[in-house]
Amino acid sequence: MKIAVLGTGGGARAHIAKLAELGHEVHVGTRDPEATLARTEPDMMGTPPFARFLAEHPGITLHTFGDAAAASDGLVINGIDGHNAVAALSAIADELAGKTLIDYAVPYVYRHEPEHPWTAPWGIMPKLEPVDTDSLGEQIQRALPRTEVVKSFVTQEQSTVVNPASVGGGDHTMFVAGADADAKQQVTELLKAYGWSDVLDLGPLVAARGMEMYAHMHSAIGFGLGHRFGGHFGIKVVR
Repeated sequence: MKIAVLGTGGGARAHIAKLAELGHEVHVGTRDPEATLARTEPDMMGTPPFARFLAEHPGITLHTFGDAAAASDGLVINGIDGHNAVAALSAIADELAGKTLIDYAVPYVYRHEPEHPWTAPWGIMPKLEPVDTDSLGEQIQRALPRTEVVKSFVTQEQSTVVNPASVGGGDHTMFVAGADADAKQQVTELLKAYGWSDVLDLGPLVAARGMEMYAHMHSAIGFGLGHRFGGHFGIKVVR
């Protein structure tokens, strides 16, 4: 299957490598391919330059966001940072039309000055915007009415998403939310290929609000376990 991954950060790389391992044809999208390949310094999260990753994963193709989405035959994974996701995806609405978009972005705003800051190991924790009365997943769906948006992957580190057995032998739960049952089933099938055995459908996309808000709790647990940028752990739902 031809699958597009939009983004070149650490999370996107986890999906790129796993999808290639599973035999899919992976098309990676970035805002400016030449600029991405020219970078020689790690990003803000300490992730090495993408050119190094690409050299270690032959067969992966780097495109603009639009060209990567157009190359997909039905499934696109959104790894664009939450602050820029709506604008970037809106610009390629035609290329995304008729496809399923898996969104795992968190609507973080990094540069803010809160009255009561939450200090993280690397600075001030970002704030969520929107929160409570809207979600990034819903914003993306409104911007892309011809695309089926499914919120998923967002409650785990992406390295855990692509390898659930790395935590507790895989005995934990992944969530999906969205309006279209077929699109959610498509995402569920991908999760099963990744190794997930317990996938819980949370219903309509409004559930993305709770999934995105979990990001702060996810970070808090990770910091408590001694991880600098979050944690590699799973959520177990007893039913």
